[in-house]
Amino acid sequence: MAFLEYYGVGISALSAAVPRTVINNYEYTQYFPKEQVKEVVDKVGIYERRFADENTCSSDLCFVAAEKLIADNNINREEIDLLVFLSQTPDYRMPATSILLQDRLGLSHSTIAFDITLGCSGFIYGLSVIYALMQQKGLRKALFLDGETRSKVYSPKDRRSAFLFGDGGVAALIERDEKFGKSCFSLNSDGSRGNLIMIKGGGYRNPSSIETLKEKVVDEYGNIRNDEQGYMQGADVFNFVIREIPKDIKRIFEYSGTEAASLDYYIFHQANNFINSYLAKKLKLDISKIPSTISKYGNTSSVSVPLTIVSELQGKFDTPKKLLLSAFGVGMTWATGIVTLDGCKISEIVEV
Repeated sequence: MAFLEYYGVGISALSAAVPRTVINNYEYTQYFPKEQVKEVVDKVGIYERRFADENTCSSDLCFVAAEKLIADNNINREEIDLLVFLSQTPDYRMPATSILLQDRLGLSHSTIAFDITLGCSGFIYGLSVIYALMQQKGLRKALFLDGETRSKVYSPKDRRSAFLFGDGGVAALIERDEKFGKSCFSLNSDGSRGNLIMIKGGGYRNPSSIETLKEKVVDEYGNIRNDEQGYMQGADVFNFVIREIPKDIKRIFEYSGTEAASLDYYIFHQANNFINSYLAKKLKLDISKIPSTISKYGNTSSVSVPLTIVSELQGKFDTPKKLLLSAFGVGMTWATGIVTLDGCKISEIVEV
């Protein structure tokens, strides 16, 4: 197993943007009876979510978050040498959304810009990629934009996913400074489980067609979706989580010589309350150190880890804090990181 270590690189500022439209999950009853909706919502613990309108993309949420971050921290745009956009809901198949954001944000033509396509583990994967690049002394500042509009890719007629996903975007400023010390990452993948969370149609294996857009009943429970809407085999995903995630967290603790109790916060992917309660109990973690946004934002995929930091930990980093980051999802992929936030300035969340 490979562990990745970086020195003197960290997040110096964070901001986030969410859609203004609030979905009350108990009232999301267009396609299901109220009693069924209540049963699902009570189980997953997701009471509200944010949905982007038809004209708002992930890049729009990230753009607003980035503008807020730049303004609040008086950042010289000429000093941003690297822009990474991470999403599975980009603007177009091509060009890369990062390139469009480079222009929209008024960054230099010498800015390195590229996209990363990953799901729920993506923020931790992306941090590791950017930390690696920032070890090069030619780069001054990196802007990491992570956005998802998952509400647009799941069927409201499929009870297994209709009440889980929400939208959001975050911006992180990453810089070099000795105060950040050592960071450690474990990144993992298992494509044999690729069918657990998937959108089968609309790519180049199964291109868009009348057939891929046709709604159909997909199981004995009467759930309905088309092939260009996502599905998730929830029970199998949970079994994956209980097998892989605690092991990976224990391994990175052992490798880095970190005692769980020495960490200030544990930031988990916001999948649902049941999973995160299981992880906390299995690892014997102090639940007062586990901030949660599941109830008010739902599962925002890769955005959930940084959105939870912005939402719940503003003003907490005047002194150095050590964080465990853990996320898992589509792929299947899973990632764990131990990072230090020292002096990280967190902006107020912007509603779009």
